Amino acid sequence: MAERAEKVSTLVLFGATGDLAARMLIPSLYALDSDGLLPADLRIIGTARTELNDDGFRKHARAALVEHLPQGFFDFDQADRFIERLHYVPLDITKPTDFEKLTKLVDDDHSGVAIYLSTAPSLFKAAIDGLEHAGLTSSKVLMALEKPLGTDLASSREINGAIALAYPEERTFRIDHYLGKETVQNLLALRFANSLFEPLWNSTHIDHVQITVAETVGLEQRGDYYDNTGALRDMVQNHMLQLLALVAMEPPADFDATEIRDEKVKVLRSLRPVTGASAKRDCVTGQYAAKGGEGSYTNDLGRPSATETYVALKAHIDNWRWANVPFYLRTGKRLAERETEIFIQFKNVPHSMFANRGAKTLPNKLLISIQPDENIRLLVMAKTPGLDRDGLRLREVPLDVGLANAFADHRRRIAYERLLLDLIEGNPTLFVRRDEVEAQWTWIDGICAAWAAADLKPVPYPAGSWGPAEADELIERDGRVWHDDA
Repeated sequence: MAERAEKVSTLVLFGATGDLAARMLIPSLYALDSDGLLPADLRIIGTARTELNDDGFRKHARAALVEHLPQGFFDFDQADRFIERLHYVPLDITKPTDFEKLTKLVDDDHSGVAIYLSTAPSLFKAAIDGLEHAGLTSSKVLMALEKPLGTDLASSREINGAIALAYPEERTFRIDHYLGKETVQNLLALRFANSLFEPLWNSTHIDHVQITVAETVGLEQRGDYYDNTGALRDMVQNHMLQLLALVAMEPPADFDATEIRDEKVKVLRSLRPVTGASAKRDCVTGQYAAKGGEGSYTNDLGRPSATETYVALKAHIDNWRWANVPFYLRTGKRLAERETEIFIQFKNVPHSMFANRGAKTLPNKLLISIQPDENIRLLVMAKTPGLDRDGLRLREVPLDVGLANAFADHRRRIAYERLLLDLIEGNPTLFVRRDEVEAQWTWIDGICAAWAAADLKPVPYPAGSWGPAEADELIERDGRVWHDDA
């Protein structure tokens, strides 16, 4: 079993005045504090280039809580207690001597210190150099990193190599916030805490799997970053491959960081490489175009671009469990609805005793909705009520487990609450290991090379639609349809 690091008593947040901190990190820490889950002596030190003192940062944090906490959750007395934990150090990452200010606020032996680095990857090396200058790269310090960790395998290895020189793997916590979502964690419970599903979770019984991450927004404030990244590297490389790995992994022997991540890596390494020939058949890229005055991608960006805002892929996992079961992945911006879901279609019954009576059976389907609503739905065949001289009629009916209703007595949590709590307690289970990241990049780099070899270009699709018609053709060639069309 993987050994956990010491619990954290000092949490240092780089980028503490940024958007992520305001929307997610500070509200999540407040929520943990409200539930009594933070260590009583935990201090939170924010740092950024903005010139603030402790009082200024506390006012900034209070404003973030008022704006971003769920309605009715903000409490004045609790907020007063929480912000007493907050301290602030103005710091320029590019100046190593600035990091000396941090050493004055942490224990001399630096035990129980966690660094949360939410900066541009181009600043990672400078940040590590500064932390090393300040003596904050000892074996007792934890390092948490926000994505993106590189733009390809080579740059990822360079970043991870620089990190590894200062922080050993067991003290490095790479964040994919999807792994903090309740329904994503519930996928593990669904598979491995119920005898109903796992015996059927294989190529003998499952026809195909769909994973969809659809966004209704466009570029927002991420134009330059997104145009240099695209949908494949922004969404498929991390979030979607993590979801795929959780769906496809073998049962670990224990709920343990090493065993769970070992099984995910096996899946990622079993992904069939995409070639130039298969790219034309199994890949579709798109770019949203103007519709009803909403604007096109190039208009939103302000310049011509060939960057994809939509990707649909047919993937295969070449192992015993998933032989010949296609995994269809799709993601895009400016789509019809905001949703993240995993759709699993089982094979139909091998023989229907009702066929001679005109009753049609449909294959069972399992829908795991991650956002905006957390829900698990199993579609099964049932008899339609009433009398019929011909025998009976069948209809597909849903069995729903709406998590909001099933756990109405539990507050719906921000994904970062789980991840921050695990960081503070030194538990790496829901964080991404280096070999996972590199296995993901290996597959994605192969796709990029295949696209180039096939000269695959994004095709336009109307903003507000479900993407290019070519994506429908990709799945319909196999006699299947996307879940929203079913």
